[in-house]
Amino acid sequence: MTPMNAQAQGRLVNAAPVAIVDIGSNSVRLVAYEGRSRAPTPIFNEKAFCGLGRGVVTTGALAEEAMARALAALARFEALCRIMGVRDVQVVATAAARDARNGPEFLDRAEQAIGAPIQLLSGRREAELSALGIISSMHEPDGVVGDLGGGSLELIEVSGRSTGRGQTLPLGGLALMDASGKSSKQAMKIAREAIADSEPVRKLAGRTFYAVGGTWRALARLHMLQRSYPLNVMHNYLIPPRDAADFVELIERVDIDSLNAIDAISAQRRPLLAYGAIVLDEIIKRARPRAIVVSAAGVREGLLYEQLSDEARAEDPLLSAAAEFNVLRSRAPEHALELSDWLDALFRSAGLEDTAEDVRLRRAACLLADIAWRAHPDYRGEQAFDIVANASFTGIDHPGRAFIAMALAIRHIGLNETVSPQVRGLVSARLLDRARIVGAAMRVAYMLSAAMPGVLPRTPMRVRKKELLLELPADLASLANERVNNRLKALGKIIGREPRIATAG
Repeated sequence: MTPMNAQAQGRLVNAAPVAIVDIGSNSVRLVAYEGRSRAPTPIFNEKAFCGLGRGVVTTGALAEEAMARALAALARFEALCRIMGVRDVQVVATAAARDARNGPEFLDRAEQAIGAPIQLLSGRREAELSALGIISSMHEPDGVVGDLGGGSLELIEVSGRSTGRGQTLPLGGLALMDASGKSSKQAMKIAREAIADSEPVRKLAGRTFYAVGGTWRALARLHMLQRSYPLNVMHNYLIPPRDAADFVELIERVDIDSLNAIDAISAQRRPLLAYGAIVLDEIIKRARPRAIVVSAAGVREGLLYEQLSDEARAEDPLLSAAAEFNVLRSRAPEHALELSDWLDALFRSAGLEDTAEDVRLRRAACLLADIAWRAHPDYRGEQAFDIVANASFTGIDHPGRAFIAMALAIRHIGLNETVSPQVRGLVSARLLDRARIVGAAMRVAYMLSAAMPGVLPRTPMRVRKKELLLELPADLASLANERVNNRLKALGKIIGREPRIATAG
């Protein structure tokens, strides 16, 4: 029997945990990550709604009750970090502590509670970190980042790995509630006037708006639930601007508590939804963006990304995360790399159109292809599908996620089984065809290799004119059997080629 004190094998070797504590205007949050990497994985995540920013616009000060709640949360977070063995604890504070006259006094007490120095972020610095959070978690972003907190809205342009000049506006949910006297008409007027002269908003037309912050995520969660969306992952959830405009107008107009699925939103967050909707509505009307994309990454992830080497920043976050899964869950991680090369050769020989994104998604699928091997054979397809559909990957949109999930399900259960019709609806006909080809080809590969390295490089499968040819060397000729033949036939059928196995000697 394995000793109970054995070192956990589900964690990356030599990854020193790091924690970010974010003292925001509405909530105080601790996120501990497995390590500082291109695709950091949270190992603990907790927030406390403290409402530090409530009343700051009208009174100019942090309320004593709110400070007490925040200090208690910070003391708990300090203890949790000690329990988890996290020595690298980084703490940032934003608009409420920045704008209140008693902010410095609070930060002195907060540093004692958390046992670490606190960085007080300027509005521009907060915008820069939010942009870096988007760069770290989105594939080739292009547009404007909007980070809506309780006290302020930070706006900044982003293009690839470059950022523009950040801007901060007093449009956070709590700030707007206070400034408007809880009047929606007055809140609209304040938001309209503040956004009218925004340079980042002027640069948004026809591009993507990346929505960051808990209030906008809560709005997106409601939108997901209202339409029975088939995935639960919030990151990279896309809302067409017309749909977003109709939905936020509904939020502005109706009693929040009357909405379907409102119970999924915390009671502390609900009062801010209407103000978040007002701000988003004004941005859509002013800029007419191409799409609204919701991000689960922001300042915290931007801070970690900034601390990476140039080489690490250049890595693909999706492939980095998939490679970590491969190391942690596969029988033989090297096999995934051979599988990727094997499939690339097949696609080249077949003359199938291959974009850079096709190759990228296929490589990720190969890295993830063996993550469900410990499950019962009858449920491996379901487990692989669920892991990919719900994992905290970044750098991938929802159609790409659905493509990988379907390819891995087919790899286990075959082409004739039903794979979530709802998720299938997220991908184009072309991407669905590619998932079928990749999954069917994997079914051949695993029958040959038993998930072990060293076999696929010696058993190439390529298209030669009208044939799908699998070549086996003499010492592996006995691998050919009825099951291999049947799987080869299934693949040949969907790519329109006659299957043939050729054995040397």
